[in-house]
Amino acid sequence: MTTTTNPASETDRIEKRITLRAAPSRVWQAISSSREFGTWFEAEFREEFAPGATVHGRITHKGFEHLTMELQIERMEPERLFSFRWHPFAIEPDVDYSAESTTLVEIRLEPAQGGTELIVSESGFDRIPASRRAKAFEMNAKGWAEQLRNIERHVAGA
Repeated sequence: MTTTTNPASETDRIEKRITLRAAPSRVWQAISSSREFGTWFEAEFREEFAPGATVHGRITHKGFEHLTMELQIERMEPERLFSFRWHPFAIEPDVDYSAESTTLVEIRLEPAQGGTELIVSESGFDRIPASRRAKAFEMNAKGWAEQLRNIERHVAGA
């Protein structure tokens, strides 16, 4: 797994990549189905993913079960791109994050020798309030590293 940041702003964009030993069709299923995405991402979603949809989920990761999340699905290009917007590191249950800008998460798939290259980028941190920007960036960088390991295990076990 590799990590890069945008040289223009080292605080605005996270990028992580991993080569998965699974066909693009298998990886696409793991990211485009809200049920299956929730399995490896540790969340339960009430709605299906579809461009333009807003989906709501309950986090199932141990210690964070009291939290919910909302994804605004932007694009779904089969076996190529899944993108959504959300409020990064929105973990305070009594805080209304709706007035804040969202970040854009893009999950891209590219054919690779023996599998699929999965590239996750999240951008827009520079528009998050300064009081929580650095922590949101730090925690999401760590979180995406963990999620790539989760999806790697998930598609390998299928």
